[in-house]
Amino acid sequence: MPSILITGCSSGYGLETANLFHANGWNVIATMRTPQEDILPKSDRIKVLALDVTDPQSIAAAIETCGPIDALVNNAGIGLFGAFEATPMSTIREIFATNTFGSMAMVQAVLPQFRSRKSGTIVNVTSSAVLAPMPLVAAYSASKTAVEGFTASLELELRTFDIRVKLVQPGYCPDTQFSANTGARIVIPEAYSTYAQDVFTAYQQPDDVTTATDVADTVWLAVNDTSDQLRFPAGADARKLVGVSG
Repeated sequence: MPSILITGCSSGYGLETANLFHANGWNVIATMRTPQEDILPKSDRIKVLALDVTDPQSIAAAIETCGPIDALVNNAGIGLFGAFEATPMSTIREIFATNTFGSMAMVQAVLPQFRSRKSGTIVNVTSSAVLAPMPLVAAYSASKTAVEGFTASLELELRTFDIRVKLVQPGYCPDTQFSANTGARIVIPEAYSTYAQDVFTAYQQPDDVTTATDVADTVWLAVNDTSDQLRFPAGADARKLVGVSG
């Protein structure tokens, strides 16, 4: 049976995706910075591993422990919401370290085995922030847009080795930890306070939203897709942004 490694499985998209692939008969390597064995079913087809995508030694140890895999899902990410003017460059580098460079590092770690077998699938999870401009997420959007460009180029590069590369673009999901893991990184100076409040209010009253199940289902579709389709919007709001119904 096939094996999949998913990053960022402690909650939200990653946790839901791990459960879905396990339910469909896959071996699942569920990784997270701080392993939590009790949030996933007890099964000999689930392995929970510690993995920090910003730490090369952590990545190498996880890849060595999990052994051969058939698919990689780069889901780990952190949020950033606030006025760009007041956001320290150290915070922006932190966002890129996880969202962008973490995904790149994971891809480099699995490519030797995929290339030698001439098979494998890579799915990078981005955001609907790449589909349309959104306020107060400039640095976050930049980190995810960088992954989009990286993935589109990589897909062309890896075709010769029969390695499939896909993008999943989740819409706005109020039930995930995006706001929680943004935490102290939210910076709203006084000059932006009124505008930011209006934006917050709009975010609290969306016409359509995305669920973790929507994203997991879309990751499943992307992993199993054998066409040349690169981008897979996830959730009603993301599909609306790209003009896809249903």
